[in-house]
Amino acid sequence: MASLYVFAGVNHFVKPAFYLKITPKWVPAPKTINYFVGLIEILLGIGLLLGSTRQFSAAGIIILLVAVFPANVYHFQRALKKKKHVLPVFIRLPFQGFLIYWAYTFL
Repeated sequence: MASLYVFAGVNHFVKPAFYLKITPKWVPAPKTINYFVGLIEILLGIGLLLGSTRQFSAAGIIILLVAVFPANVYHFQRALKKKKHVLPVFIRLPFQGFLIYWAYTFL
């Protein structure tokens, strides 16, 4: 799980255009938010590796997943509108529930 979040966080810096495309229009300073979310993902992923911060990081991941869920809904709406990648983007929505549960098991 730690590697998943570190990889995802690094990806915010390596491929910011992908994340900026799925960022809802109402998000202020989307570039800054993208890098901030990436940094948070990296820190939370690393935090999962340390016993002293594991529970804090797991709780942070749950909060983060809930916070970014509107962006995933927005991404799904865009996929429907464009009629592209609808199924994989749709699958991502309930997958968030699995990721939340997985993080919960670390609490």
